Amino acid sequence: MLECFKAINWKKTGIFAAGVLFGTAGVKVLSSKDAQKVYTNCTAAALRAKDCVMKTVNAVQENAEDIYAEAKVINEERAAEAEAAAFADEKETEAVTE
Repeated sequence: MLECFKAINWKKTGIFAAGVLFGTAGVKVLSSKDAQKVYTNCTAAALRAKDCVMKTVNAVQENAEDIYAEAKVINEERAAEAEAAAFADEKETEAVTE
């Protein structure tokens, strides 16, 4: 029977027991009222940050929509000018050939 106890590595057993004790104490600390207050405050801060980010995203999105609309107008104007120039060139060519 003494041989059985001699074979046990007491260092590893002590480390295991300390880990179990530390884990149990950690669970108690993490589930305490003070810890819950910290979690609540952190969650509230995250929600405030999310609101701030969403406001910024909405502003950027609105600006992007305005830029897109203006770009479409510019392209339509250029296309109309190009079409008018092509029509004028065509009329000029017809006048020269007659």
